[in-house]
Amino acid sequence: MLYYLVTALYVLCCLTMMLVVYLQQGKGGDIASAFGGGSSQAAFGARSGATVLSRATAICAILFMVGALALGIIGKRGPSSVLGGRSPLTQPSTPATVPPTKAPVPAGVPSVPANSNAPAKK
Repeated sequence: MLYYLVTALYVLCCLTMMLVVYLQQGKGGDIASAFGGGSSQAAFGARSGATVLSRATAICAILFMVGALALGIIGKRGPSSVLGGRSPLTQPSTPATVPPTKAPVPAGVPSVPANSNAPAKK
């Protein structure tokens, strides 16, 4: 149950972050600023104050990372059923042990005596 709640909140956070990023205005990434034709002396353009959209992007990014970690931790706990209870973990069944059988001996190969302590026949 908790997994589905966190997943729903995570998807909502992802959709909100996409919307906020798409609504932001570009930072002047035209061809003139790529070759030093920008009007500002700063390395990455003029510094402006943080807008509501940039703060919302930062908050959504933090929630995105926390949500990914939470889903990873909750997902490692094991399988759960749809009704919210944990399904019992079962031990893997081991196959019944079968005594080894002797391989067939090809024709023309002498067989090994059953009793190796017996004297060999001459």
